[in-house]
Formats: sequence, structure tokens, C-alpha cells
Amino acid sequence: MSKQAREKTVAFVGLGQMGGPMAENLLKKGHAVVVYDIDKRKVSRFVELGAQAATGPADAARQACVLISMVDTTAQMEEVIAGPDGFIQAAQAGDVVISMSTIDLMALRRLHPKLMQKGVELLDSPVTGMEKGAKEGVLNAYVGGDAAALEKVRPVLASMATKITHFGAIGQGLAMKLINNMLFQVNRVLIMEGLALGAKAGLDPQQMFETISGTTGNSVAFQYSAPRILNREFDGIRMDITFKDVELQTQLAKSLGMPMFMANTALQVYQMARAKGLGNKDAVSAIQMYEEWTSVPVEARKK
Repeated sequence: MSKQAREKTVAFVGLGQMGGPMAENLLKKGHAVVVYDIDKRKVSRFVELGAQAATGPADAARQACVLISMVDTTAQMEEVIAGPDGFIQAAQAGDVVISMSTIDLMALRRLHPKLMQKGVELLDSPVTGMEKGAKEGVLNAYVGGDAAALEKVRPVLASMATKITHFGAIGQGLAMKLINNMLFQVNRVLIMEGLALGAKAGLDPQQMFETISGTTGNSVAFQYSAPRILNREFDGIRMDITFKDVELQTQLAKSLGMPMFMANTALQVYQMARAKGLGNKDAVSAIQMYEEWTSVPVEARKK
């Protein structure tokens, strides 16, 4: 591959629930894209859409100068960026690595100097907007890292996100994302408890939803969670991902010497639900535990 072609190519590793639509938007916006995922079926689909296939992260880095990691866990991020077949093995001076996963910011910061030794910049750019925002290309990107590096890759990020905010040094974008997720994920536990309590007290959960939607108890989390609970729609943001995020929130607080009460409690609720085999279901499926405890279903009353 020529140097000029490489400079115009974006590598994207991780074609999952969020990463797939994000990579697709890069193609739609005219970027040359090389992709890799452990699921070969996903790679094949992207080849049909016009992307090039890589044999691994290092091979992807040989073909592109903007290198994106969008995987589930911290361990996966470390493997993709700095593993034996990671970006670092083939990245060149001037390249920019963008970690878009919600992972441990301390682990990401430890990778920063390793990449800088090769002249490779590292940015964290986790996103909010869920799968719907990923498909529509209207995500919010929370960026940490060098401002000049951000400007270099801004056109790439703008193909996936409509709002790009720079929060400061490496890891600051992740800190903002974790806090935003915490407010949503802890709130969901309280929503489940409130609906279960109301159902146990004899209230119609559908009427509760309609009432709360117009009161101070309303929130984005409520509008996401309550309809899914009432309609028994338990496919969505996997419980395992939610648990991972809340665990990262509590770990960050621990590393900073800060007490955390509500997030630690929510963590245990999600862990109990995972222990019941709900790890692959949306986190609101934990309502089933409350229904067992109260012996009352949280669903609209039949007229």
C-alpha cells in the first residue's frame, strides 16, 4: 500500500453492537476502511460493503494511519492496541490510535507512553447515544488526549458523532463517559425498585409510567427503562456490559480514594441478575428479581 493511500485509510477493530454501525457510517461518509473482528462473518459483511479485511490489528495498522479500537473490555483493548498482534506492532510515527470503548482509564493511560515512544498519539473517545445513535451517526464523542491529535482525526470522528467534546488529558473523556453512564445505570435500579414497589402497593404500572412521564421523577433513563419493563423487551444493552461499566466506575472511585455508595449498591443488583443467568439480556431484565421478591408482576393491568 502506498503512503498516500495509507494516510487516507481508517482501521476499525470491533464490529459489535456499537462498532458495526459506526464503521458502516465511516464507509457511508466516503472513508477508506480496513476492518477486523474475531467474528469472521462480520468482517465478510463489511467486505461486501466495500471495506478491506485485515488479518488482525497489526495488519490493520499496516494499512491505515487512524486506528480505532471499539471492543468490549479493558483486556480486549490492551490486546488490540498493545498485544503481540496489536496496533503498536505496525503503527508508524504520526499515526493516531483512538480507543472508543468504555474501559479502565488507568489502563489506557499506562499504554500512552508506550505508543508515544513510537511517535504514535493515543486518544480516548468513548461515545454516548446507544445503538440508535450509532446507526444514525449522531453519537456524542467524549475525547481525552492531545488537542492537535484530535484535530487531525476530527473528520473521522465527525463521520460517527455529531458532537465532539474535548475534556483534557488522556483518560478525561473516559472519566466523563463513566460518570454519565453511572447516572443512567444507577437510576435504572431505582426505576425498577419504584415500579416494583408501586405494583406491590396495587398501582397499575402503566398508569405509573404515564404519570411519572409528566413529573419530576421523569428522566431519559426512565423513558428508556419503563417501556421495556412493561412490554417485557429484554433485548438491548447487555447486563454484562452494564456490570462492566459500573465496576469501572467503582474502581475509578477506589483509585482516587473516594467513597461510592449508590454505584456499589447498583453493582450488586446487576451481579445478582447476572448470577440468575441474565447477563446477555438488557439490564432492565433485573426487574424479574423484584417480581420474585414481591410476587407481583410489573406489567399493565388488564382492563
